Parts: sequence; C-alpha cells; structure tokens
Amino acid sequence: MIELRQVSKWYGSFQVLTDCTTSVSKGDVMVICGPSGSGKSTLIKTVNGLEPFQKGEIIVDGVSVGDPKTNLSKLRARIGMVFQNFELFPHLSIRENLTIGQVKVLGRSVEDATQRGLKYLDRVGLIAQKDKFPGQLSGGQQQRVAIARALSMDPIAMLFDEPTSALDPEMINEVLDVMVELAQEGMTMMVVTHEMGFARKVANRVVFMDKGSILEDCTKDEFFGTPRSERARDFLAKIIH
Repeated sequence: MIELRQVSKWYGSFQVLTDCTTSVSKGDVMVICGPSGSGKSTLIKTVNGLEPFQKGEIIVDGVSVGDPKTNLSKLRARIGMVFQNFELFPHLSIRENLTIGQVKVLGRSVEDATQRGLKYLDRVGLIAQKDKFPGQLSGGQQQRVAIARALSMDPIAMLFDEPTSALDPEMINEVLDVMVELAQEGMTMMVVTHEMGFARKVANRVVFMDKGSILEDCTKDEFFGTPRSERARDFLAKIIH
C-alpha cells in the first residue's frame, strides 16, 4: 500500500534522509523508532507530501507522491495523519473540528459529516465532550479527538508522528489504547514513537533509523530479539532499561 524507494532529502546542504527504502502492506503496523534527530518524523511526513523530498520515489496506493501532477490534497484526504501537538482548531467546537474536513475536502453534507464524526468521537470514548472546545479538554482527550477526526475521513492508512510525546505520562495510555484497538481491527499504520511497549504489543514491523538512514527493517521479534546493528542494540539497551 505504501512504498518508499531510495528516498533522500536535504535541508540546504544538510542531508536529513539518505536512500530510505521500505514498504507497508495493507494491515501492517509499522513502528519507526530511533534517537532524536534521526529523521523519523521527516520520513513519515514525506509519505503524504507534507515534506518534499529531492530524490527517490514514494508510491501510496498506486499514486506517486513526488509527481508534480499528483493532487496532494486529495491524497492527504485518504491518509489520516495524527501529529504530536493535536492540531485541532481552537476556535471550533469538537463537533465542528470533526466535520470541517469532511465537508470541505470530501464534499459531505453537514448532517452526514456530523453523524460520522460523532460515531468516531463515541468510538474514542468522548461523545460527552462534543460541544466543548479543544482548550477545555486534557491533552490526552485532544489527541483522541484528533484520531477520531482522522478516522472520520475514511482513510486507507494512518500516520502517527509521536502522538504521545506531548502528553503527561498518565494520559499516554488512553491514547495508546485507542491505537492498539485500531491496529487489532486491521488499520494500516505507520507510527513514529518511543513507546516500545506499544511496539511490542501491536507492531508487526519495526524500522530503526539513525542519522537519516534506515539501519533495521525487520519483524518485531527480530528487532526485540537480536537487532543486527550495534546502534540498535545500544538504543534498545538504553530505552528498555
């Protein structure tokens, strides 16, 4: 469903991604991990064209992301993205946050969009908050709203960019629980995260990055068993203990 071939990216003369190649099949849950500054967030943002790349090719469901003729807005409507900092509209109610994208991008009626949005809000356990504003919710609740908003667009896959890193420790699990459920239902997911417990529980693939390169791309069991690269072994020793 998602294929990256030899993807490289530069900021000026600084290379942030170097020949990154990997693929995600339908129903895969891929966790992308590695030290800060290793290029994880940049890599996941190239998948839906939020970050341009200078070399290589990315194909999402048969569509070339880097092709100038590709309608990126249309593509992004099919791939849900959940960011570190929620990205909700502060001046809109939760209900309005859930419907605005469906109406403006997918052309749904307000009634249809509201029905779908509230269905997913209920799904993440927050239907009682529908008339509140983002600022009235905790960080964990806002992130669950962001997941509901992404789901209401009927995505073919979901991208998560460190979805729990801005949260207080006691709020992390309420967001991870929703993500675990999604994974168990067969949603195709790429997740940048340091939450190794989540990776162990639901990932079937782990990509380990350092300095803009993919050093490991293997099954979960291989990664947590005996990673091949010394850098990954060192990372795991630090993060797990």
